[in-house]
Parts: sequence; structure tokens; C-alpha cells
Amino acid sequence: MSNQRLAQIDVQSLTRSQTYFPSPMAWEDQVFYFLMLDRFSNNEENGYLDNEGNLVRTGTTPIYTRQANGNAIKIEQDAQKWREAGAKYVGGNLQGLKTKFGYLQRLGIKAVWISPIFKQVAFKETYHGYGIQNFLEVEPHFGSKEDLKEVVKTAHDKGIYVILDIILNHTGDVFSYHSSQPSWNGQRHPVKGWNDQNGHPTIPFVKPNPNNPPNENSAVLPLELQDPAHFTQKGRIRDNHWDDDPEYRQGDFYDLKDIDHGDGSMDNYRVSDALRYLCEAFKYWIAYADIDGFRIDTVKHMDKGATRYFVSVIREFTQSIGKDNFFLLGEITGGRKQAYKTLEETGLTAALGINDIPDKLEYLVKGYRNPQDYFGLFRNSELIHKDSHIWFRDKVVTSFDDHDQVRKGSRKARFCADANASKVVVNVLALNALTLGIPCIYYGSEQGFDGEGGNDRYIREAMFGGAFGAFRSQGHHFFDESHRVYQELAKILKIRQEKMVLRRGRQYLRPLSASNDGLNFYIPEMVGGQMRYVVAWSRLFNDQEILLAMNTDYNHPKTVWITIDNRLHSSGDELTCLYSTDASQIGQKVTVAKRNGKAVLIEIPAAGFVIFER
Repeated sequence: MSNQRLAQIDVQSLTRSQTYFPSPMAWEDQVFYFLMLDRFSNNEENGYLDNEGNLVRTGTTPIYTRQANGNAIKIEQDAQKWREAGAKYVGGNLQGLKTKFGYLQRLGIKAVWISPIFKQVAFKETYHGYGIQNFLEVEPHFGSKEDLKEVVKTAHDKGIYVILDIILNHTGDVFSYHSSQPSWNGQRHPVKGWNDQNGHPTIPFVKPNPNNPPNENSAVLPLELQDPAHFTQKGRIRDNHWDDDPEYRQGDFYDLKDIDHGDGSMDNYRVSDALRYLCEAFKYWIAYADIDGFRIDTVKHMDKGATRYFVSVIREFTQSIGKDNFFLLGEITGGRKQAYKTLEETGLTAALGINDIPDKLEYLVKGYRNPQDYFGLFRNSELIHKDSHIWFRDKVVTSFDDHDQVRKGSRKARFCADANASKVVVNVLALNALTLGIPCIYYGSEQGFDGEGGNDRYIREAMFGGAFGAFRSQGHHFFDESHRVYQELAKILKIRQEKMVLRRGRQYLRPLSASNDGLNFYIPEMVGGQMRYVVAWSRLFNDQEILLAMNTDYNHPKTVWITIDNRLHSSGDELTCLYSTDASQIGQKVTVAKRNGKAVLIEIPAAGFVIFER
């Protein structure tokens, strides 16, 4: 019997019987990895390295080779089946994830962010996890709550933190209006009934009889939440009205039903019982499974008073059990000003950089953004009323690929979907990992996934293959630690872990000079809509400097003078190459000269990336 009532759960008893995995001192020291559970692993792979590094030969799914590229779409009938498979559950589960922490640890991952694992409405294929029906149970497609506990323990044994994706703003499609999906007009719409397990509104839209509740696959659970008063009932947010207040706070997110959190100003917020119940539900998951943080979905659509209340409750609870730095990441759309204002007012740990940061990360590396466009995001800014760019160091999670690509509208595509982009995918991973912020890698990027299409499914390929594998394939998995991108990223992340300056240091975009004598230094810019040149930057921390540079020219190496800190170096000092995409360059030295203060002459390989240190 699954949990149906909060009253059935004794959180205090759970916490008395456990010793909890402590939070990290600094989240900016971690490298995140975001995976969609249904698309990651089904525990049937063959020919991969297990958590201890041993070769597994007991699975049924072979490792991908290029011969499998496109094997799912050879004829239109097959292609149609492959496309349809991508819109449904394909089989990833918690047991599969449990077996892949060695793969992640050897890559250099320190924290895993998992898409929502809670029980979904039974009558829809909400494989992504954002249509919750029961906040107290794990979705059966993914496994059990015992499986979740095992996953977290295995992660902790490997030194990896676990962040769960959670939703406070809404439930799944748990009731039906009299009118099919009415639009928001500021008024409550008549409701026909709670939806049963088949999606029909056959259950009266009233508080349940606790002695005779609906089927556990029907309506919404916990039972305490199954009350019409806990939902706004104002219909879906209209297209092109996503920034209209109060519509974006009170309306349903498509067919996902908006929860009423309360009302009032942020400082005098009147918290609803519904929000209190959600707080208790998520405290339970922390206590039960030893979770290290939450990524909170659709924070923009919540009252700030509600977010602040949730953050305060969770912080007090986690500090009481020894998780003093529990991570609370908010998905806050609407631009940087909105994101950072919400961050400070609510007490969230960090904001998810899902708008301008991914765009500028991706297209700077591809040569279609100016370096200042990206690095300027982290400069001193009146926009966010901060005096130091250090503030960004642990307040934003950065990425270049994600699971819905909102910024690309109907032309969704992973980084590697563009022609020749695979040549510079190591560069974008390096830029993400070695600039300010907490870096997050979207699953499959380390294997060069190239999904694209007019629907989210095409950027949610299955790592384990199955019926909807990457590269338009089926029946082959992608846990290939010999892949060039995986290996190069592992080297880069190892250096990041060894060098505190790369995790916590200040950041400076460096002027360059192409002339032989090192004159006329400048920050490069696009010419004719593109830039095929070098982008160089430094990280500085406690009188240490590490110099980093990448080449956006896919075909030609570049030799340039790069400015370094004048005070920290003397003429005649040497910098050593710690890393290069051209392995023969590693260990080579360059000499500091008096140019633009101080500078070094460095060759950056075509489509390449280098790291130098004194």
C-alpha cells in the first residue's frame, strides 16, 4: 500500500534513526550533471564499466558504434515508430542510474540533478516527471522509494550529491473543468470532477471521505491535498501572456493544475494549508532518502512569499539534521534582473541560467557571439545591484544544453546538431566548466548527442538506446568512456578539481595581439556576423593566475599574444601548458614578456582549447 496521507508519516522518527550525508562547504566546487531518469539507463546495458571500473558482460544492449547511426529510421515506417517512442516512457529507471555512478565519478561529476521521480497521473505518458499525482510515492515506471534510497546511498559512496527536481507550483492533470481546458480570465471556472485513473472526471470535486477515499491512482495525493480549496481553478495561462500578472501566477501551466499557495505581500504572506502540506511532503523525502538539494521548477509562476516560506522551512529542517548548506536551485525565467531579484528576496541558493547564459555560451564557441556578450554577463552590473562579479560564483548554475530549449522555440537542437559543431564541443564544455558559476552538464553532451527537431522529445534521447536512442538509433547504449569528448572532459574536470583558482577565482577577459611584436592589443569582435579567432580569459585567486584560451576557427591554428596579470608575473617567467586539445602541446612552456604590461605568445590549435599556469 502506497503512502496516501501525511498523517501516516513520522518524519521525526525517520531523522532520529539516520546520520545524514553533510552538505558541501561550497557548491561552486561541484560539477552538476542533469539527467532525465526515463532517458538515462534501464540497467540492461552490456560492455560498460560498472561502479568499480569492471567490465560488465551480463547485459543485453551492446555499446553504440557508428554502424548503428540511423538504424531506427531506415524506412518511414520505422522512423514513425522511433518518433512515437520518444513521446512515451522508454524505460529508464532508478536501478539503471544506480549502476552508472562510476561512469559519472570517472567523468568528474560531483552532483547529479535528477528529473522528477514522483508518481505521475496514470492516464498520461508524462515520462518527464512534471505531472505529479502523488507527492509521497515514486513513479512505478522508475522503481520504488527503496530504489531511490539505494541510488542516493550509492551516489554518496562515490562522493556525489543528489539533487531532486521538484514541483511546488502545480500538480499533474488531476481534475477536469466542465469546459475543456478553459483559458484564464481572472475568474474561477466550474470543475466537473477529480480525474480517475483513466482520466475521466468521475470523482466528485469535494474533499474526500477519509474512511472511503478514491482509488490511490485517482485525484491527487497526499489525501490532505485533495481539497478543491487548494487549487486556483482559473484555467490555463494564455499563449503570449506568460508575463502578465496575476495570470502567470494564478493560471494553470497548460493542463497542469495550479496550486493555491496563499496570498499577500512577501513580508506578510498568508500561507495556505496546501503549501504547508507540500513542505511536509518534501521534508519527508529529505529525511527518508538523504537528499542533498532541490531544483524547484517554475519558480517564476509562484508568489515570492510562497517561495520564501518554502525555502525557510526547508532550510530550518535541513540544518536541524546536519545538512547546513542544503542546495535550493530556482528555475526563474524572465531575464537576469528578475532572476537575481527573486533569488535575493526569497533566499534560494542559486538561479538556473536558462536564458542568456546558454545562448551566449553556445554561440560564442561557434563563433557567432562577441566574447564581451558572454563575459559581460558576469561583470559588475547595476542591473543586479552588486559591487563585485564574485557574487556570480555560486549564485547561478550555468549550462548550454537542456531538456526543453525554451530559448530556441520550435527549432530545438542540442549543441552538436549544427554542422561541424562536434569539432568544438570540448570547447563549450570547457568554457562552461572553467568560467564563473556552477557548471551543469546535460546528459549525453559528453557523448556528443546531436538531437534536434520541433519537439522536446528530440533533445531527450535515451542514453541506454532502447526504442529511442541517440543519433536516430535503437538498441545501442552510449556509456562509452573511450569516447573522445568524455575523455577530454574528464581531463578538464580533473584539473578544475585540483585547482581552486578554477572553481573560485575572479575572471577576466584578456586582450590579444596578433602582431609578431605584440602591439595593438584588443578584445576581438565579430566581423561580418562571425568571429574566427581566439577567446582568452584568466581566473585569479590568492595571487594565482591560470590562463585559458580557445580557438573559434574550426580549421586553422592561431598564434597570439595574450595579456596576463602585470603584477603577478615578471618578464622571463614561464607558463606551462596543463592541457591542450592537441596532447603534444601539454608540458610545453611559454615565456612572459613585457607586452601590454605582461603577455605570453601562445598557439591555440584549430577548434582547440588550452590551459596554462605558472
